[in-house]
Amino acid sequence: MTVQTVTPKRRFRGKPRGRELDPRLLEGLRELLGDERQDATLRRRDLLIEHLHVIQDTRGHLPLAELRALAAYMNLPMAAVYETATFYAHFNVIHDDQLPPPAVTIRVCDSLTCQLAGAEALKAQLDANMDTEQVRVLRAPCMGRCDTAPVAEVGHHHVLFATQARIASVIEKGHFHPDPVDWQRLDNYRREGGFALLQACREGEVTVEALMEAMQQANLRGLGGAGFPTFKKWSFVRQEAGPRYCAINADEGEPGTFKDRYYLERSPHQFLEGALVSAWAVDAEALYIYLRDEYPALHGVVREAIGELEAAGLVAPGYIVLRRGAGAYICGEESAMIESLEGKPGKPRHRPPFVAQKGLFDRPTLVNNVETVYWIPIIWQRGAEAFSSQGRNGRVGLRSYSVSGRVKRPGVYLAPAGITLNELIDEYGGGMADGHRLAAYLPGGASGGILPAAKADIPLDFDTLQAHGCFIGSAAVIVLSDQDDLRGVATNLLAFFADESCGQCTPCRVGTEKMLTLLERNEWDAGLMTQLSQVMIDASICGLGQAAPNPVLGLLKDFRGELAAQNVIVKG
Repeated sequence: MTVQTVTPKRRFRGKPRGRELDPRLLEGLRELLGDERQDATLRRRDLLIEHLHVIQDTRGHLPLAELRALAAYMNLPMAAVYETATFYAHFNVIHDDQLPPPAVTIRVCDSLTCQLAGAEALKAQLDANMDTEQVRVLRAPCMGRCDTAPVAEVGHHHVLFATQARIASVIEKGHFHPDPVDWQRLDNYRREGGFALLQACREGEVTVEALMEAMQQANLRGLGGAGFPTFKKWSFVRQEAGPRYCAINADEGEPGTFKDRYYLERSPHQFLEGALVSAWAVDAEALYIYLRDEYPALHGVVREAIGELEAAGLVAPGYIVLRRGAGAYICGEESAMIESLEGKPGKPRHRPPFVAQKGLFDRPTLVNNVETVYWIPIIWQRGAEAFSSQGRNGRVGLRSYSVSGRVKRPGVYLAPAGITLNELIDEYGGGMADGHRLAAYLPGGASGGILPAAKADIPLDFDTLQAHGCFIGSAAVIVLSDQDDLRGVATNLLAFFADESCGQCTPCRVGTEKMLTLLERNEWDAGLMTQLSQVMIDASICGLGQAAPNPVLGLLKDFRGELAAQNVIVKG
């Protein structure tokens, strides 16, 4: 018997897998973003987040069908577009079977300072009384308005000292856009000697070496948190072969920090001059500014200030690139910011190589903080000694302290480096708020740890707090009183870290969630908490996971009696 072998016919799929693209949506994107067939630069991957912002600003959300059209528009995999859009908190992706969100969004800040000021009760009140078909109420991380807590955002308008009545009034008036900012214009800044340093650098009157020496003598350090000497960072980048880039990190998401906003709102041109001088010092091909989305008014200010520079011929059009964050605390970490600038999810890179070696577009990149470059023109104009001669308790220079919490006058205060908390409260903060007695403080925001009132005479500066399990970071000082619930403080901070973890590494992703679970118990297992903290510190990829346990370790070390009085039993 002969067996006949039959070869089955191959079946070919007549169209690609997945949902079909609606050509009308693609044409709509071309009207909105520009025709990528005529301008191929519109397809650059680093523009993905900018395109997502334009779509959401126009539609009020990100329909999944439009993301499919954007993937075709940019010639990117849909997976890459979807992953980026869903990574950032400010993007609202709506699937095909979902209804669009209500027309009005209220975001209530739930950072520690706003919690102390009653944000939780405010959100509960809004949840109970707002028409959910017209308005949605969300909680949101720190908005950089800690001096006016509690804070809410209606659309892109910040409601300071927020109450339900004030929020309702804003909605009734249709006031969904940021209030104007009164900032120093270019002409006024130049009349005060502004941009003289930049001109001198470009004309060869000031050398890079002389400028670096001045920064060293002034002891200017990175003021975003790490405190690395500025002149050394410049030197490292200059050692690498070009082309090089310069990127300014204006994503101050650390709860309690608002100093960068304070300076940008007053003199954006002083900041821009310092940034341009930094870019000149490393011969950067372009200067990128990554500004957090929580500062909508500042986007307009900085964009207009850049326009003034271009119109005056002080900078070539397009040399300064302003990019908009999308609600991710992790992008304050320099390599995560670089990833975001490239249009990707903001996940920290493994190091080495460092961004000074392979940063933006895999090129050597100088990354500086807003306040760091803000001081460069002043240091040169007034002399390094005028800066370095300041300081207390053996410390050198000036620091900008963001002070919030239980003080009479919260705000940003330029004070001598090394000032103590007691001095800071008495001399600048107006004393403790009425009816409150100092119990504890966070010297460096959520990640900087927590100290008791008995340690309020430690100099507040780089390298002075490590022995106490803390660090100064961005100098975000949050003051707590005897009326504050310490477990509530710890759970607020760990909930923030758990929400903001990028999820890339297990010690941070799982560790923050596990620590939050442990904190919510009435009995704390000190041994287990300490062991978990050590794993997070040793094995997390970046500073978020490494610093997240700091407030817990501080409570276990210095506050056991206070915790017991608040019905938290610590064992071990």
